[in-house]
Amino acid sequence: MRPDLAPNHVEHIKKLAREGFYDGVVFHRVIDGFMAQTGDPTGTGMGGSKYPDLKQEFNTEPHVRGTASMARSQNPNSANSQFFICFDDARFLDRQYTVWGKVIEGMENVDQIKRGEPVKDPDKMVSVKVAADL
Repeated sequence: MRPDLAPNHVEHIKKLAREGFYDGVVFHRVIDGFMAQTGDPTGTGMGGSKYPDLKQEFNTEPHVRGTASMARSQNPNSANSQFFICFDDARFLDRQYTVWGKVIEGMENVDQIKRGEPVKDPDKMVSVKVAADL
């Protein structure tokens, strides 16, 4: 996680993880060569947390392989709980979505997430923890 890039988003994601919000949530939108999206407890791509949406924290960090970034609607200030991880570079998203972290270990596991939109029998996050709490 990169609080230096998006402090409010990182704190929000930590809060959700600590509450167990992400546990069991599926990867509902997974596009080969692009990204894997999760964070919607309904699994439809339309859900979010009980908390208000976040104001954007766009930054200069590029959307490259392994980047973790917030999903949102057309409204730049609509990010809530959904996020995506880039399989490959997606520089066309730069400065339009809030980058808040990067996969530093285990990208081979991200690469194994089932593809689809929607995904048939989707993979899910079993348990999401904040490393600093362990």
